This record gives sequence, C-alpha cells and structure tokens, in this order.
Amino acid sequence: MELEQRRRKEKIMAGHHGVLSVVFLLTALGPADRPLAAQSLDLRGQASAWLSLTGVRPANLNFGLRYIPSFSASIAPGKDLTLDAEVSANAFLNGQAPGGRFSVTDREIKLYRGWVRFATPRFEARAGLQKINFGSASILRPLMWFDRIDPRDPLQVTDGVTGLLVRYYFPGNANVWAWGLTGNGEAKGWETSPTVRRSVEFGGRAQVPVLKGELAFSFHHRRADLGRGVLAGLAAGDPTAPEDRFALDGKWDIGAGVWFEGVLIRQRTLLLAQPDVRQLNLGADYVFGLGNGLRVLAEHLIVRAAPGPWRRGVGTEFSAAMLSYPASLFDNLSGVFFYDWTNRDVYSFLSWQRTTDRWQLFLIGFWNPDQSRIYPSSSGRALFGGKGIQVMAVFNH
Repeated sequence: MELEQRRRKEKIMAGHHGVLSVVFLLTALGPADRPLAAQSLDLRGQASAWLSLTGVRPANLNFGLRYIPSFSASIAPGKDLTLDAEVSANAFLNGQAPGGRFSVTDREIKLYRGWVRFATPRFEARAGLQKINFGSASILRPLMWFDRIDPRDPLQVTDGVTGLLVRYYFPGNANVWAWGLTGNGEAKGWETSPTVRRSVEFGGRAQVPVLKGELAFSFHHRRADLGRGVLAGLAAGDPTAPEDRFALDGKWDIGAGVWFEGVLIRQRTLLLAQPDVRQLNLGADYVFGLGNGLRVLAEHLIVRAAPGPWRRGVGTEFSAAMLSYPASLFDNLSGVFFYDWTNRDVYSFLSWQRTTDRWQLFLIGFWNPDQSRIYPSSSGRALFGGKGIQVMAVFNH
C-alpha cells in the first residue's frame, strides 16, 4: 500500500513539474520582438465549504472543504498560432461529526489539471492531465467515458485523464478527434474494471452536421484489468480483457431539443458470461414560457448485458428529469429526479442557488436510497446518499 501511494505521488509530481516547466517557458521565452505585456497570465481559484445533515434518529453531520487553485499562461507567437498551458490542484478534506466530535475521514492534495496546448483556428493538440468529454446527453450519459460529472454536483468536479487529444475543425462545423491515453490506472466513467496499468488506450470521434443538428461516431480501445474493480473475484489466470467501445450519438433542434446516445461495449474474455453491454439514451428538453422561463429536460437510459452484441441479455433502465427556473437575476431554482425501474427506487434532488460576482450559495435537499446505483462516486466525496439537507458556499477569485 505504501509503495503504491509513493508511486502515485511520484507520478503526480512528475506531471506537475513537467507542466510547470512548460508554463515557465511560455512566460519567459516568448518571441523577443513581443513585449511581456502581450502575453497572458492568469491565476484563479475556487474555495468551497459545505455542511450536510443526513438520516434521522440519529442524524449524521458531514462537512467538507475544497480549494482548487489554477494558473494558466498563453502566448501567441504568430498571427494564427497560440501556445497555452494550465496547472491546477485539488485539495480537499471530508469529515463527520458523530456525537458532536469532528473527525476527518478523507483528505488529499493532488494535481487536478496539468496540460499544454498548441492551437490554430482549425487545429489543436493538447497533452497532459485534462478533461475529455463529449456527447449529446446531459444526465444519463452513455458517453461518460473519461469523466464522472454528476449533474447534481454544484462544483462539477471530476478527475481528468492523462494523454494527448488532437482535434481538427473543417469548414461547415464538421470535426474529428483523436486521442491516446496512458498512465490512467484507476476506473473512470462507467468502468467497473480499471485499465491495465502502464498500458495505452486510444480512440477517436468524427462529428458532422446533419439537418439542424449533428451526428457523431466515436470509438475507444483499451485493455481492462478484471483482476481489479468490482469483478476482481471472478478473475483467474490472465485477468486482462481487450475492450472496444463503439458509439453513435446525435442532437437536433426541432422546436424542442432532441438527442440520443447509443453505445456498444465488447470485452473479449471467457471470464464473463455476458461480456457485451449495450447502452441507449433518449432525451429531449424545452423551455416553457412560464414566468422567466421554465426549462424541462427528460432522458431515459436502457442498459443491457448479454453474451453477444445483439442478444437480449439482462439489465436495467433509468428515467431522469431536470427542471430549472431563474427566479431572479441572482437566484435559480432547480430539481433533478431519477427513477430506477429495476429496483423501483426514486432519487430526488432540489436546489436553490444564489450567485453574485464572486460568491455562490447553495441550499440543497435530497431524498435518495442509501446506496446510489446511478453515478460512480465522485472525486473527494460521496454525493447525496440517503436523505438530508446540505448548505454550500463557494468563493471564486
């Protein structure tokens, strides 16, 4: 355990030092004929604190603190060329107060983002620890391959992935992506088994405009380590399994917004009786002309695991709805609701948000099962398990 933690810290520090070196070069080695003032430097940060009360008789008091400082630098060596970089950290602690005695249960300081980018008007290449996400769905996302963003999380915190992302934008809004990832040994997205350590993942995406919307195809390949994760007890001998993901998604505006995401995941292994997983999301949203405008968004997700890609298999279904209403210039009311059709569980989340120039204040109420089956756990804290209320304050500088 200590050796693994030391390796993890060395990896984080290595990435941290590498990106810091590039940031230094961007700020110090700009073209000689350009004044330093023409370069862009930015230091920002987000501090947050929250308290929640969950359960009844007895009630549990939970608390958390988080600070995310971010430093970015950018220069433009040529008319259509930009070089920029970003480094940020994620420092957090979570705790409980049983019987009125505060105790810390989880704390960590780690690199949150650390990347450099080369960009022109139609091309960009970004390398390092970064967030990669795409797709048409908003709540129940089959294409949540590399992030774990929970739409109920006020901070939208998610760990990044380490790799290279290249994108090219054609005239007419068509675009293609390609990526290669390495050093991501922990489970990400919907993964139940993490990727084999020190292996390379790769994939791509092509997106084209179709009628009043867009259609995209995505692909990703990796080697899953069935010896770790929730399937660890099933793995024997060689627990690695080549995995391919294929996805088709699209979104259109037909008065209301409508979209779909379909994913097929194939793991080539004899260790699993149902190695093929299908996911399908159908969704729509519309803004009703009530008061300041009530936005209603609804999605339905179907998941099936089967012994073949087109076999019936077994699985589950979820429905979700999100409502958002701007009560004033500073206040917003929202609600997110889920229904688990297999386990007949209801998830309810209500939020009031007040926003000023630098401050955000949230008052949240939730009524959920103790064990969530919707989203994998987020970085730094478990979100909204059981029944309770939460107050959160966020300061941005």
